[in-house]
Amino acid sequence: MPKRRSKLIDLAQYFAARGVLGWMQCFSVDQNLHTAARIGSLLHHFSRRHRERARQNVAACFPEAPAAWVDQIVEKSFQHMMQMFLVDAFIGPKLITPDGWPNHVEVGDLRTALEPLARHEAVILIAGHCGNWELMSSFMAAIGYPMAALARPLDNPYLNHWLMSMREARGTQIITKWGATPIVQDILRARGRVAFIADQNAGDGGLFAPFFGRLASSYKSIALLAIRHEAPVVAGWARRIDGRFRYQVAVEDVIGPADWQDQPDPVFYITARYNRAIESMVRRAPEQYLWVHRRWKSRPRHEREGRPFPARLRDKLGQLPWMTPHELARIVAASESETRAIHEVEAGSQAKGIESEEPARPVSAVS
Repeated sequence: MPKRRSKLIDLAQYFAARGVLGWMQCFSVDQNLHTAARIGSLLHHFSRRHRERARQNVAACFPEAPAAWVDQIVEKSFQHMMQMFLVDAFIGPKLITPDGWPNHVEVGDLRTALEPLARHEAVILIAGHCGNWELMSSFMAAIGYPMAALARPLDNPYLNHWLMSMREARGTQIITKWGATPIVQDILRARGRVAFIADQNAGDGGLFAPFFGRLASSYKSIALLAIRHEAPVVAGWARRIDGRFRYQVAVEDVIGPADWQDQPDPVFYITARYNRAIESMVRRAPEQYLWVHRRWKSRPRHEREGRPFPARLRDKLGQLPWMTPHELARIVAASESETRAIHEVEAGSQAKGIESEEPARPVSAVS
């Protein structure tokens, strides 16, 4: 059950945040970004658990990279994370407006993404935790294509109302994740636009598709919605430039109905392809990815049950048009390694349990 929250603590957090934001307005945006980066470095230094998790993720995704490069990327990702949360989240809705966005956004090739929008078709926009994922919805609203975005509400209701109000004031409709399905269905049925963050862990029941050479639990809902409404899936992102509040907005991939119609498993194809698009984004700017989140936490059933890599899954992976024998072998090897690791941990836990449950030997009365 959810923890009971204290209204007094929630209000204190809210007024503290408003006070910090008011204080930050005494400085320039660049100064605030510099301060936020310093806070990110402090968090990197003191938060050992998150630092090590991020380091393990980066090292696994870039196995050939030297340790010094991995450490540098991890610290920069902490800096970018704090710049996002402490600065960009508050100033973005104010600066990315119909008149102001050209001062802060460089536009890449958006032609393939804008064509279905101009035809008033239903469109699903996806992004990953790379660059500034929230700026995308503000930018689309600023150029005349407002959309609905799924978001998890903050636990603090006062902070949540404040932040969501700022985003919605610029034309973005915020939909909370719980009970969102009928709302999203109605929007797409009316040829609207919906945005998802598509690289979150979907739990043990998710669809496991490749991401950086490892199977990652992904949501089936995006592919199912795309197929049902024949809505193209547009993978886009906003990459920070030179550590400032300036971004390059670009489209990495557009997955249309013609791409998946002839695929043996359209849902798997769409999911694997948008994972591949997000991976490509991350490779272009690894220092701007949220490496602390547990993308590979959930594991497929065959790993949890200690079974060999399924032949059916191997065949589905091999049918992906971009899959190479080398990449397929890497995915299988990584999965087999995960299986061994899971059952080594379980065996160790069972051994400790047996040892702790072993009855104490009686002490003899005879010396």
